[in-house]
Amino acid sequence: MEITMEYRLAYEILPAVRVSRKADKPWITKLDRNSDLLKASRAKENFEQWKISWQGNKVAWLEQEGQDNEEIIQGILNYIYEGYRLIMLKNAGLLAIGNSFSEVNDALQGHTLSDVRDNKESIVKDKIVVITGAAQGFGKGLAEHFAAEGACVVVADINRETGEKSVNEIIEKTGSEAIVFIPVDVTDSRSVDAMILQTVFAFGGLDLFVSNAGVLKAGGLETLEEDAFDFLTKVNYKGLFLGTKYASRVMKTQHKYRPGYFMDIVQINSKSGLQGSNRNFAYAGSKFGSIGLIQSFALELVTENIKVNAVCPGNFFDGPLWSDPESGLFVQYLKTGKVPGAKSIEDVRKHYEDMVPMRRGCFVEDVYKAVKYLIEQEYETGQALPVTGGQVMLK
Repeated sequence: MEITMEYRLAYEILPAVRVSRKADKPWITKLDRNSDLLKASRAKENFEQWKISWQGNKVAWLEQEGQDNEEIIQGILNYIYEGYRLIMLKNAGLLAIGNSFSEVNDALQGHTLSDVRDNKESIVKDKIVVITGAAQGFGKGLAEHFAAEGACVVVADINRETGEKSVNEIIEKTGSEAIVFIPVDVTDSRSVDAMILQTVFAFGGLDLFVSNAGVLKAGGLETLEEDAFDFLTKVNYKGLFLGTKYASRVMKTQHKYRPGYFMDIVQINSKSGLQGSNRNFAYAGSKFGSIGLIQSFALELVTENIKVNAVCPGNFFDGPLWSDPESGLFVQYLKTGKVPGAKSIEDVRKHYEDMVPMRRGCFVEDVYKAVKYLIEQEYETGQALPVTGGQVMLK
């Protein structure tokens, strides 16, 4: 594979810049690549012409040609330590650096960097978080919670229209500026690679990758088609592999330049990954297999302070997976006769609520708290944490 400058910036340079600093926590950075800035970055003459109309903070010029990664990293850091917060990278765009995404935006918009700080303390504040399958359901709920607590959030989903709408709704509800939509097909390596690259250009690195994208189609041995089995396996199992593969590349770079820094990969698994599920074997199998990946990735990545865990929620009854009127599990289970004697969707729902010791389904808040716990603790990896209201307990 040809190692392009884009690839080097995303996986080897910008994450290193982000964590290589004389401060308590990493920076947030953004590489702005709009057409005007890319034109200005083509040559020093273009840059000087562009600067005439620039009314904001001072901007440095950096040429990367003929330099190795360490030289480029040091060149950027030298400018930062001299007080620059904007650096034009030749043929790449305008790099902005700040202590928060608001500072980055201020710098790019030509404002004076604000001294106002949000005093709200949270383990996720200013963390860079990617959530796949975040256009709706658990993913959207998690994105909203992370944004509300000050994280920089990537809503990643195959559905562009729904994803962009969800981002706008989250911005309106939380007031966060630090949230973007990036399209992704989690079953396609080029798409996942591009998602991670765009994440680094948007925020500078990656602290938490949440592999949430998942699909489900119930059916017994005589009814489930092979194509459906393959599709579930690709999204639920292969998707975790590809996401971890590319997310961990950025995290490894951050570890190299800040060895004591912890990062996380968390899969939103299922209670079906902890116990079999009648006439739902394709889903359960993909989730069981994912626990094997989680444990194996945890062993491989532990030396680089990348913790890999799973959260296994049970029964998100109010989400589209269960409640969609056309393809939700309540409808599917009613049609396939999975609940004996059930004559309506309400009968199916009550059957599953009665199976939970706490007599309710799982809420987004329950899963969010579990993910935050996994981020905060530093002595567990390779775990599958049940969030099931007592329905499934670890043995």
